[in-house]
Amino acid sequence: MNQKIRCFFVMAMVFAVNMAALAQQDVPKPYGGIASDAQIPDDGKLRIICFGAHPDDAEIRAGGTAVLWGQRGDHVEFVSVTNGDIGHWFQAGAVLANRRYQEAQDAARILGTTTLVWDIHDGELEPNLENRRRMTREIRRWNADVVIGHRPNDYHPDHRYTGVLMQDSAYMVGVPFFCPDVPALRKTPVFLYSSDSFQKPNPFTADIVVAIDDMMEKKVEALMVMESQFVEDGALGFRNAQAVAAMTDPQARAELRGQVVERFRNRFAAIANQYRAKLIELYGEEVGRKVKYAEAFEICEYGRRPTQEEIKRIFPISPPESIR
Repeated sequence: MNQKIRCFFVMAMVFAVNMAALAQQDVPKPYGGIASDAQIPDDGKLRIICFGAHPDDAEIRAGGTAVLWGQRGDHVEFVSVTNGDIGHWFQAGAVLANRRYQEAQDAARILGTTTLVWDIHDGELEPNLENRRRMTREIRRWNADVVIGHRPNDYHPDHRYTGVLMQDSAYMVGVPFFCPDVPALRKTPVFLYSSDSFQKPNPFTADIVVAIDDMMEKKVEALMVMESQFVEDGALGFRNAQAVAAMTDPQARAELRGQVVERFRNRFAAIANQYRAKLIELYGEEVGRKVKYAEAFEICEYGRRPTQEEIKRIFPISPPESIR
């Protein structure tokens, strides 16, 4: 079967499969929610929570730093605020939500994180009181020292509203009579935005840049188990002839996987190059110039404003073994 015929065959199946899947969209989902209303005790280690709009966003933006935190003994939780149930061109509804949940758990085992996926439909996140309460409760339950999320000026509405909800929670986590069922935090966490390339109304500012050279292989491994997004190309994959071919052709799939891995390497190398001056500031001239891969974060002014010395204590900023 040549590629054109194969692509036509695959696309012909999309309508029927999606209609069946969407019919299941409101099936109760057993994988979302908060693990417990009890606040986790402080064991002296840092507690970091990273909110991503979909199952893959936190892993893309903070997966390498999460591994470094974990190696120090700190605790990292990723929360996907929506379940990703329309984030594919061929599958949708409960079938896709369950698949993306499993992909997120597979990635968590590689990265060493705890990962939750909430039961909010993909594309339907709203910055309302219910979701503000939910995010506030989870930050408190995790007893977070550091909170990471999207900036509120982003191309995707779920990304934007995740950022808005994080900002709205920054003050409320310390207010005792807001969500009094979970004790208010007695500390003010550091709130951070993960990096993006959007310029309006204001561009991302890299306040913290973390070298992830030694973690790059593990990060890529974790991302590549999320095949629905990065091999099959997510919601817009029907526009990509390679992604369509990869659904039925093992050779095409293998070739595409190799290309995706290379794109990831280029992406995180570009972050290191773009914020080279900050790497030099944090790691010193010799190491900073050698860093190949990085993740970057901006400090949100609504939370605690750490000093430069605190930044170096909070974040796993030490020379990668590969370039010492």
